Amino acid sequence: MSESYGGEEPQGLPCVLSEEVTALLLDPALPGEVFGAIVAATVVINETRGEVPGSTASVKWPEQRRMPLGATGELGIAEYVISADADPPSIVLTRIQLY
Repeated sequence: MSESYGGEEPQGLPCVLSEEVTALLLDPALPGEVFGAIVAATVVINETRGEVPGSTASVKWPEQRRMPLGATGELGIAEYVISADADPPSIVLTRIQLY
């Protein structure tokens, strides 16, 4: 199973990137505003253990979540999957849909 944290829950869960999201971030044509919003999303996802305020869960697969990108969601949507029962637990940022 996962490592022991001395009876305490870890502060966050690692947010790892899918190959698709990694390729998007490495694209030199990606606007800096979008790059920053994706990085900010990974921080919020980590700090909240995937329970991001304003995110929505899939009815059929509650571990899958969607959250808006940008201050008001104007840049797009980030999709991620919470794998809290995995060994080690993590969250995978699976896809970014840009507007």
